[in-house]
Amino acid sequence: MRGLHGGDVYRNKVQYDFSVNTNPLGMPEAVRDALRLAAEDSGRYPDIGQEALKEAVSGMLGVSETNLVFGNGASELFMAVVRGIEPKRTVIPVPSFYGYEYAAGAGGGGIVFCETKEQEDFFPGEKLFSLLTQDTDLLFLANPNNPTGKLLGREYLRTVLTHCARRGIYVVLDECFISFCAGQPSMLGEAGDFENLILVNAFTKSFAIPGVRLGYLVCSDGQMSRRIQRQLPEWNVSTFAQAAGIVCAGQKDYLQQTVRYVEKERLFLEEGLRALGISAFSGEANFLLLHSGRDLYGELLKQGILIRDCRNFRGLSEGYYRIAVKSRRENERLLRALRE
Repeated sequence: MRGLHGGDVYRNKVQYDFSVNTNPLGMPEAVRDALRLAAEDSGRYPDIGQEALKEAVSGMLGVSETNLVFGNGASELFMAVVRGIEPKRTVIPVPSFYGYEYAAGAGGGGIVFCETKEQEDFFPGEKLFSLLTQDTDLLFLANPNNPTGKLLGREYLRTVLTHCARRGIYVVLDECFISFCAGQPSMLGEAGDFENLILVNAFTKSFAIPGVRLGYLVCSDGQMSRRIQRQLPEWNVSTFAQAAGIVCAGQKDYLQQTVRYVEKERLFLEEGLRALGISAFSGEANFLLLHSGRDLYGELLKQGILIRDCRNFRGLSEGYYRIAVKSRRENERLLRALRE
């Protein structure tokens, strides 16, 4: 898996990690306190029924506990979905997160890639519908997409979901970065209208706890939810993850502050990059996709700054990079390093 994800600070000498897209505000102090307290409970098994976690997240989202499934990060849930559906044919627009291809490939079925174009703003458009044929079982989508940061739009997604429902196609909609986007563009409110929608999210990015590993999915098809749950091991959500998730569910003000902060810092970075002659693609998330003819990855790593080299994203090539939106001090350090 080396080189397929950001955050490889273990094999690089890194002072500033711009390769992973976690919340620039950092872990909320209340979550940090909950993790410390959870250490006292680590001498016993975590709650196998996840009752307190389910109650807290159900209240946060306004959905029934029976429609929730929790995992050791979103990645475990992608794998469980594939095992539960056993798709013979999966469609994935690219460029996008490698985890979809990894999970679909482990299921042994065929994968069809819908290539999006830079000149079309990486929008799958009508081409996607031509690939969603009667023999398709599963579609992976990300909103906003990673690494482009592009939102698909509610009406387009409703059209896709309707098209897929008529053909018996399940849609995994990854919203792991939706909490960084202004305007509350989540499709969570549509989950009850589409039983073929499997909406996946995680606390990892939103609350800056990637080492804790906690993801969840929402699916109004009760039978499918139970099938997915059956693909997961017992005690797959640790005592630490459950304690953190319960507290995260009450951090509404923190998330509102996050949206404002990320929007301001993303614009600051965009302007700074363009002033340096580096192409930055406008997006809505807490990261930016860049293009440059220079080896930005190698040159920045010499200065202790790690960014994501995107050449191994299917559909991208050499010269594409992704950077996280971080604090003003860190963003200024990145721009200064690029200037130097």
